[in-house]
Amino acid sequence: MSASESHAMTRDPQVDLIFSHFMPRYEATGVDPNDLRKLMRSIDRWSDWCRGWSKEAARHEKLAEEAAAKGFALTAAQAYVRAAIYYHYGKHLFADHPEEFRQAHDAMLRCYTAGVTRLPCPAEHVEFPYRGSHLAGWLRKPPGIVQPPVAVILPGLDACKEELHVWAEAFIERGMVALTLDGPGQGETSFHLPTTPEWGAVLGAVIDGLEQRDDVNGHSVGVVGQSLGAIYAPLAAAGEPRLKACIANCGPYDWGTVLPKMPQVSQEVFRVRSHAKSMDEAHALARKIPLVGAAEKIRCPLLVIFGAGDRLMPPSEGERLVRTACGPSELVVYEEGNHVCFNISYKFRPLTGDWMAERLRG
Repeated sequence: MSASESHAMTRDPQVDLIFSHFMPRYEATGVDPNDLRKLMRSIDRWSDWCRGWSKEAARHEKLAEEAAAKGFALTAAQAYVRAAIYYHYGKHLFADHPEEFRQAHDAMLRCYTAGVTRLPCPAEHVEFPYRGSHLAGWLRKPPGIVQPPVAVILPGLDACKEELHVWAEAFIERGMVALTLDGPGQGETSFHLPTTPEWGAVLGAVIDGLEQRDDVNGHSVGVVGQSLGAIYAPLAAAGEPRLKACIANCGPYDWGTVLPKMPQVSQEVFRVRSHAKSMDEAHALARKIPLVGAAEKIRCPLLVIFGAGDRLMPPSEGERLVRTACGPSELVVYEEGNHVCFNISYKFRPLTGDWMAERLRG
């Protein structure tokens, strides 16, 4: 038996499943393709997933430290952000290993903070009071624009605000503030606030905070979501009339029916982030997060994007949203697109940036 045949026989199928689902996502959000191929060769067991990614992340973190010591701020910033993305993917589906998950999360946040605060247009870590606790976000402003409008960008089920770094640039480059947000059950905020269906209140708290600032236009705010965040964004638009526009990229219409069909590791992430004690309890909460009865309350302009090749969310979910929303709505389906259309990010990112800029300037 050859070494390659032995490797194929001993490799954990869970590892192959995750790589097959998310390779375009990893590359589109900042993972170097050469590093990705190395990780695919070196990780055989799911139990080694977080450790393997974290080892590669630490290598980039060291490169960042070396660049910072030499005074190369931009090089250090880029390496720190790359390290953060690697730490994130080490833990993004590792919720059933809480110690490793938290260690990788803390490393991710440390590196991202070190990176984005060194950028030519640095990001600001912001917090918005919410029901006795707070929501965490990163606010990045376009240079040279007085009181720019704001695009609030929401991550998906196993994502976090830091993963949205590259997509945020599509909004910043078009004259908008990009506020990447961890809402309840998401990223940094998930440790103290569980998943909620009340996204109108969540975005209401964010807008309250933005309206108090004099460096952004808190009266011109749109919301954008990907994957599970693409049900949260329409829920926000349905419940918060101050939102001027909404974009939903490959999200469910009825999360309660979609969740049980997701990979088991994804279901476990939802259980942990909803602070549920059992999977039955998590599924019950998911059934409370549909757009049925809420989509009809959306009055602002709505853009729904789907990939016809999405293996995680059926495009029919987007069709239902466009059909039931009461405001002006449009559906864009890319025949070649996968989940969140990461394999054609050069299409969906400019589309979302241009579309949102038009609505907020109007």
